[in-house]
Amino acid sequence: MVDFKPSIDISYRRPFYARTRFLFFALLLISIYSYGWRVTEIELGELVRDAHLVKPLIRDLLHPDLFTFETETESADAYFVLSGQQLPLGKIKKDAQGPVVALSSNSGQIGNTIGVSGKGFRSNETGRIIWINSIEQEYPLGLFETDGGGNFHSDIIVPPIARGDVQKIRTILEWRTGRWRFSDTLKLTIEKIVETIFLALMATTFAVLIAVPMSFLGARNIMISHPTTAVIYYSVRTIFNVLRSVEPLIMAILFAVWVGIGPFAGVLALTVHSIAALGKLFSEQVENIDVGPVEAVTATGATPMQVVLFAVVPQVFSQFLALSFYRWDINVRMSTIIGFVGGGGIGFLLQQWINLLQYNQAGTALLAIAVVVTILDMVSAKLRGGNAA
Repeated sequence: MVDFKPSIDISYRRPFYARTRFLFFALLLISIYSYGWRVTEIELGELVRDAHLVKPLIRDLLHPDLFTFETETESADAYFVLSGQQLPLGKIKKDAQGPVVALSSNSGQIGNTIGVSGKGFRSNETGRIIWINSIEQEYPLGLFETDGGGNFHSDIIVPPIARGDVQKIRTILEWRTGRWRFSDTLKLTIEKIVETIFLALMATTFAVLIAVPMSFLGARNIMISHPTTAVIYYSVRTIFNVLRSVEPLIMAILFAVWVGIGPFAGVLALTVHSIAALGKLFSEQVENIDVGPVEAVTATGATPMQVVLFAVVPQVFSQFLALSFYRWDINVRMSTIIGFVGGGGIGFLLQQWINLLQYNQAGTALLAIAVVVTILDMVSAKLRGGNAA
């Protein structure tokens, strides 16, 4: 008897990382990201080296101006230049009627220690010393306490933020004179955030009224069966793509010139962009419907309009509603940006506060936006859950 031994197929497959195709794509990705890193001028060291410049900004943004006390304030400024520059004569005049602050030296280098002396302030109070460079960037230097005569002396170090021509050392003393109340910033923010909500609501409503009928004209499964309707289909889809390619910011600039700066320009800009975005999303929902109900209604001899009303609309209504609320949410956030170019709402106010370096007030606006977006997201999720049930 002959024994037949099964043949053993010894094959060797190289691991994926040793294959030529993998090495080719790995080198391609490395080349792409290396070029992208260079083109975008990424410098991670900047995040650490200049972190001190952004700390005051973040601190103020995280302390929104929500409540305030009736207060009185005293302040005085002294001026300082970096070595090698000359202090303009007009900067050394002092107001004899109010508090006065003087420096032990009006020139020096970053890292030098200089003395700050003040007199004529309110007695037995605590104040702040702030360094302000030539481009109005602020840097807190510390606190000072006045004695019984309203005088104080404190040593400060010239900070790294010192740059440009004339630097300013500002001493501020503030004390409460009444009870707390809602700040004027908060009142103005609430007024503008309400305007923003309704700006986004009106834009979304107008967009839905136009996008719903257009979505059926842009649905392939409904329009592609006949040459005439196919032309309409491709025309509508082209309109959606063209309008979506134009940023709402550009549209806001256009309408601000057309109808003037204000919320109406913002409504028009968001409406046009939302028509395109919702039209595309709605048409995709129509294209994904179950064809069974459509065939059943068609078999009864219904007209195309009746087929859409009784076989298509019931299947897409809940999705249309959810997408509309989602778009409202997007438009609330987007209105913040278009406000920067005159589109009205909270964005216009936020842009003014940032330009004026009033970051506490800007933090109030950002907080209001976050609260409104969170509430809208919760409402939208609730409605979507209810429709799904």
